Amino acid sequence: MRRALVTGSNRGIGAAIAQGLAAQGLEVIVGSRDLAAGQTIANQIGARAIALDVSDPASISQAVADAGPIDVLINNAGILGQGSVLDDPVEFSASMDVMVRGPYLLMHHLVPHMQTQNYGRIVNLSSGWGSFAEGLQGPASYGVAKAALNALTVASAATLPGTIKVNAMCPGWVRTRMGGSGATRSPEQGADTAIWLATLDQNGPTGGFFRDRAPIAW
Repeated sequence: MRRALVTGSNRGIGAAIAQGLAAQGLEVIVGSRDLAAGQTIANQIGARAIALDVSDPASISQAVADAGPIDVLINNAGILGQGSVLDDPVEFSASMDVMVRGPYLLMHHLVPHMQTQNYGRIVNLSSGWGSFAEGLQGPASYGVAKAALNALTVASAATLPGTIKVNAMCPGWVRTRMGGSGATRSPEQGADTAIWLATLDQNGPTGGFFRDRAPIAW
């Protein structure tokens, strides 16, 4: 049975991804800063919860030890921020920690097992706001961090064998605490492409950027 780790999966899109993967028969680990909230979701879907703060390298190291070997990694955790990109250096650092350094460190720790078994799936939850083609939008450093996550996706896919597939995806505007109640998509709709990328067969793409299971421009 494949084992999947989904970061920030105690609510919203992450919880929908975790539920979707569990429904497909994967052993799912719910990673959450709030362990009690993560355990609630895990209990609902028959998964396991671990404490994971992707902004904290020590928490990442402990979570990797707690999780064990991982076949599928979903880097979902994110923060939005407010204001404009040059307003707050502290907010810039936080955005980069959560949406770039955290995913990088998890990949660094977990990819060796994927290489050993010659199989892995990594899905980076990005956004059209992180696309140069769509104008690098969003509040504070959100778009910059997602653009950097996209770059990490391309660079890592280029250095790994095709049996380890690394892709980014945009879930669209989703009704979550971050997206707000006026958003046009449900968490399940936002999660669909991530679940597809997480379960690609050997002929599936790598190093791509997708929305609604179709390629979009970087």
